[in-house]
Amino acid sequence: MKTILASTSPGEVRVALLDDDTLVEAWVERPARPDGVGDLHRARVSALAPAMAGAFLAMADGETGFLPESAIGAARQPIGKSASEGQMLPVRVIRASQGGKGPRLTARLTDAEAARAAAAPPGGPALLARGPEAALRLARAHPQAELRTDGAGLAARLRAALGPVRVTLSHAPVFDDALEAEFDQLAGPEVPLPGGGRLLLHPTPALTAIDVDAGSAAGGRDPQAQFRLNHAAVAEAARQIRLRNLAGPILLDLAGLTTKRREALAEPLARALAADRLARLLGLGPLGLFEILRQRIHPPLHEVLGWPPALLTHGLAALRRAAREAALRPGRRWALRAAPAVIAALRNLPGALAEAEATIGMPLQLHPDPARSPAQAEIEEAAHG
Repeated sequence: MKTILASTSPGEVRVALLDDDTLVEAWVERPARPDGVGDLHRARVSALAPAMAGAFLAMADGETGFLPESAIGAARQPIGKSASEGQMLPVRVIRASQGGKGPRLTARLTDAEAARAAAAPPGGPALLARGPEAALRLARAHPQAELRTDGAGLAARLRAALGPVRVTLSHAPVFDDALEAEFDQLAGPEVPLPGGGRLLLHPTPALTAIDVDAGSAAGGRDPQAQFRLNHAAVAEAARQIRLRNLAGPILLDLAGLTTKRREALAEPLARALAADRLARLLGLGPLGLFEILRQRIHPPLHEVLGWPPALLTHGLAALRRAAREAALRPGRRWALRAAPAVIAALRNLPGALAEAEATIGMPLQLHPDPARSPAQAEIEEAAHG
């Protein structure tokens, strides 16, 4: 049985898809800074790029998107026959920005999107509609899943889109301690494996490397212990790839094992990846590494959170703790003591501090402390007076 849990906190929404209590998808969104996927735009063709088989389009937010010639019209034809410089086109974002490159666009719209674009007032580049947030995407992809949220505003939006019956508003946090701990683990590079050992994840701009560290199993006397550990590792690696929304080339290095024994794990790895529609196993490469390719649509989790976790990630985690403390002990005044850069990051995220104060029910005192590291942001009871 699938369940969707959407946990709201100041400046952030975290969404979990559970399958029989196992976390299979995890999303972290900052509503003030959406990734733009699914957004409907009216954009201006700023330059044709025949050598790249597409065109660059100027968008309302100042970004420049890329529109492949294969994403215009019913039949593919040279970009010069499909678009002209200065032309206004209704487009949808189908892939988020990456590494300084703008979003990927399509001009192939649904009837509803085309009608909405046609009804918009004429003018220059404009954002016509936002794409669906993670909770709504998951709800549409899993129509039988139960959906619970602890955010009244999110519940109202979801009920408007899905109907009032399907969405349950919880007055208690929908994430329990175990799920909170699992989300915390997703921000780091290590994942423990059952029975010992661990996965080490190393994302880079070019690819992601996943290494299996056998730990104590590496020196054991049981000849099958290392194989069992690697068998568990391929299943967990496939799960982590999906949870962290990793994208692009992914290399998986198992612990020990000859090439022949590694080949025996190709089928279990392919089976574990089969639940993820974006990923596919390319095979075992000449260096003995499994090569996986996963399509990019939304940014990977480490880009959202930062790697290591960014100043804003530490700050939002502190606001989340403040909201929890205020719910447990209402009527008290609270203060955030943190590195100045963490407080500056929170101030730069529109609405985050205002949401925190609305949740707490009174102003949140901010105490910049240059002696603290970003990870040492702390919520404390504020002095009165």
